Amino acid sequence: MYGDAAAVRKILTETGGTWAVVGLSNNTSRAAYGVAAVLQRFGKRVVPVHPKAEPVHGEQGYASLADIPFPVDVVDVFVNSDLAGPVADEAVAAGAKAVWFQLGVVDEAAYRRTRAAGLDMVMDRCPAIEIPRLG
Repeated sequence: MYGDAAAVRKILTETGGTWAVVGLSNNTSRAAYGVAAVLQRFGKRVVPVHPKAEPVHGEQGYASLADIPFPVDVVDVFVNSDLAGPVADEAVAAGAKAVWFQLGVVDEAAYRRTRAAGLDMVMDRCPAIEIPRLG
């Protein structure tokens, strides 16, 4: 319901190549680190968004979406569900084209707000699982 095949395909193939990954740090044991590497292998530019603002996978990090000085196409969210809604709202404010909530990240009200604002959205899915399936 929150990520039909058409929405998944559109975001991964048509929406654009710059992905802000919220929650991405240099902690190699975190899912965000591995997923970001997969996105890069498939040609996406990954922009780390984390309070530490540290570089990850060769890309400069930023403390918040608002700090990124260039447009982002997709905001990939690796935070707990109770924190995800405000991130989706920030993505709308930042002019993103789509929001992607990772596996286990669910906020139905944020989904409705984001879709109502005209953005594509996928929730409770993982692009690292979905992108190889497009082949």
